[in-house]
Amino acid sequence: MTMMVKARQLVHEYIRRDEDGNVESVQTALDHVDIDIKPGSFVAILGHNGSGKSTLAKHLNVLLSPTEGTLWVDGKDTSDAKNLWDVRQSAGMVFQNPDNQIIGSIVEEDVGFGPENIGVETDEIWERVEQSLRSVGMLKFRHHSPNKLSGGQKQRVAIAGVMAMQPKCIVLDEPTAMLDPNGRKEVLRAVHELNQKKGVTIILITHYMEEVTDADYVYVMDSGSVAMQGTPREIFSRVESLQAHRMDVPQITLLAHELKKEGVPLPDGILTREELVEALSKL
Repeated sequence: MTMMVKARQLVHEYIRRDEDGNVESVQTALDHVDIDIKPGSFVAILGHNGSGKSTLAKHLNVLLSPTEGTLWVDGKDTSDAKNLWDVRQSAGMVFQNPDNQIIGSIVEEDVGFGPENIGVETDEIWERVEQSLRSVGMLKFRHHSPNKLSGGQKQRVAIAGVMAMQPKCIVLDEPTAMLDPNGRKEVLRAVHELNQKKGVTIILITHYMEEVTDADYVYVMDSGSVAMQGTPREIFSRVESLQAHRMDVPQITLLAHELKKEGVPLPDGILTREELVEALSKL
């Protein structure tokens, strides 16, 4: 089986030079990273600012190329220039600020812009626009101006725009960082639906712990390396390790952890309020 994303010993260095071209400093943003992401899975990449997670996102869409090591997206080596457009069609990007991604003055025109650019036939474009807007719950806003939408709605339009290009994989780089809690919920619900109903591989890059509880697998990055990896439950069972990597642990997980330390017999890695209530009611 071809992995949707496979990184082997991936290194990225940002090199600063002075006016004469001499190297002033080298900052290693990715330090020998190994990652495997299966087609159709929902994988979260967690890390605080400066952990390397956004540099990794830029590699997935060939905005950056490896300094060392290799990254394959849908079986294609990203450092080979002839694979650039294939990789970009395989992996669509959704960024933090939807305003940077929305260009049309009407929602449906914006969503149709991508497929039009890659030469999709007109009838097919409108079909894709309708499907994509429906899949993110924004079809009834198709004739609206994006300026009138909330942050969460705009971000869902941005996701529909990427969806309309029919990528196999969508990389979301901190897609909810600028949204209120309702907008964040809307966007996550839309992304999970795309994963479950359309089988799109989702790579969610975030520093919000509570956004990863429903992922299939989680990578935690720190100082450019993969510091922890596992299912959400495995990751959330290791509260002290998470704190050592400067991650905020969800309050429910933390509460369960503290109760357990006080001798309450609870299972490890409780993720939701419902799980905690259920575990407590069994005592």
